[in-house]
Amino acid sequence: MNKLLILGSIAFDQIETPFGKSNAIMGGSANYIALAAAQFEVPSAVVSIVGDDYPQDYLNLLTQRHIDVSGIEIVHGGKTLFWSGKYRNDMNQRDTLDTQLNVLVNFKPVVPEAFRNAEVLLLGNLHPTLQMDVLDQMLSRPKLVVMDTMNYWMNHTWDLLMEVVARVDMITINDEEARQLTKEYSLVKAAQRIMAMGVKFVVIKKGEHGALLFHDDKVFFAPALPLAEVFDPTGAGDAFAGGLVGYLTKTRDYSFSNLKNAIVHGSNIASFCIEKFGAERLLTLTQDERHARLQQFRDLTQFDIQLK
Repeated sequence: MNKLLILGSIAFDQIETPFGKSNAIMGGSANYIALAAAQFEVPSAVVSIVGDDYPQDYLNLLTQRHIDVSGIEIVHGGKTLFWSGKYRNDMNQRDTLDTQLNVLVNFKPVVPEAFRNAEVLLLGNLHPTLQMDVLDQMLSRPKLVVMDTMNYWMNHTWDLLMEVVARVDMITINDEEARQLTKEYSLVKAAQRIMAMGVKFVVIKKGEHGALLFHDDKVFFAPALPLAEVFDPTGAGDAFAGGLVGYLTKTRDYSFSNLKNAIVHGSNIASFCIEKFGAERLLTLTQDERHARLQQFRDLTQFDIQLK
């Protein structure tokens, strides 16, 4: 069966929104990505690092979903990455209150032997050197390499970031990051500039306004489902990416037409993630719930129109 390898952070997140405040809970990009991808029951593995303060129960939540955790290094005497943030009233802006990198500072990723031949590789939002390291450990080039990044790496590690970009098939970034990466305000022009860097597929996330997929001269827009309540958007982008790569890993079809389906599946899973703090909703999500909401996505975009 096809395999998925995920590089990402594992963290304690302490989140405050207008609807409440959490204690230090299970967070980090790797957790959201892996739990979202697990909805498609594909063999997957996480490469990350934690301290010995990270509960075994949290790791068990992954293994119970057939997610390989042998690539998660546990540093004895070390502390896990900690992040604290507060969302403003519109839930579109957040302020970082505290970041403690802890064991992440000395992270040297090691890909599990059984996943060095994974067909799909997702390089989560970490230092480009770590992304490159994992790429170099693969036995052969995966069929699909997806990367995420952020403004910080654009500001501080531009040359290294460009080296990684040149080696991937798909990049997933938000609209602000796309504009910074390319110095283009138009997202269409920004996507064209990114594809000129060698990337085949560009996914630009627009939060509550959906996501855009670009490939050659083709464009596809997937809406975000309008929800009455948004409780915590922290993991939405990573859950979106996890749903996307989980679906692609299962179907083994990396065409533009199937990527359109993958984008919708990613948006669907992200819409559940924001209903509770942290990854809580991903842990209880069922296939029936996913399928029912997929129908809502279909209804949202279907219409009859007379062209004459």
